[in-house]
Amino acid sequence: MHLLRDLGMNSIRLRVWVNPKDGWCDKNDVLVKAWRAQQLGMRIMIDFHYSDSWADPSKQTKPAAWDGLSFDALKTAIADYTKEVLNLLKNNGVTPEWVQVGNETGNGMLWDDGKASDNMAQYAALNNAGYDAVKEVFPDTKVIVHVQEGNKNSLFRWLFDGLKANGGKWDVIGMSLYPTADNWEQMTTDCIANMNDMISRYGKEVMICETGMPWDDAATAKSFLTSLITQAQAIPDSQCLGVFYWEPEAYDNWKGYTLGAFDNTGAPTEALDAFKRDE
Repeated sequence: MHLLRDLGMNSIRLRVWVNPKDGWCDKNDVLVKAWRAQQLGMRIMIDFHYSDSWADPSKQTKPAAWDGLSFDALKTAIADYTKEVLNLLKNNGVTPEWVQVGNETGNGMLWDDGKASDNMAQYAALNNAGYDAVKEVFPDTKVIVHVQEGNKNSLFRWLFDGLKANGGKWDVIGMSLYPTADNWEQMTTDCIANMNDMISRYGKEVMICETGMPWDDAATAKSFLTSLITQAQAIPDSQCLGVFYWEPEAYDNWKGYTLGAFDNTGAPTEALDAFKRDE
């Protein structure tokens, strides 16, 4: 964390799982990491997966403890859990600047109850349970709805039109963007266009919550990140809040993940030079 800060990153994004089997990324683990980040002067995002493990476009599995709850009880569980985690941070002097209510929720969350393609109104209600809980604990914290494939405008219009039509609440539209060496320029162009459309269509700020490229193609990754960050910063009125790399400290096929930015000696690659800032 200290190293990443010294390389130019000023913020950290921390996922939180409800009851993970090994304890990593539960509320207490997140508190330790968030406290450490705050001591280093870093800004903090908390990413609620509302699951016991990874939630992403292919799976949005309810926590085991919530399985079988009625829909109203599920909304209550989201609200209570969100407040529990955030009050733990608050009581230890940690204030997140942003909170995600769900992770890559392009088809909703907490399936099947909150599957957006089946019942957009129920997804909006679950989203709002999280949103309202965040605001109860931290009124000034910005709440993010985070969607995969930031270059796909049609997906974003479908989801956020659906949320809007059902009274959904959000402060920031978050995006993931994972290009390849062959298509990064076009994907970046499409993502920036999508950002501008989201800003004008909904009057909300945007952010890249996740991006990355293969660790062993660092030069291309640096070119991509430099282009993405430069174009994001150029969006008028600072409406794009920033860019998060996921997961930079992963290295050399760490648990099968190849999109980090550390090499097989454990050193950061040149890709992270894109985050250097003039102080």
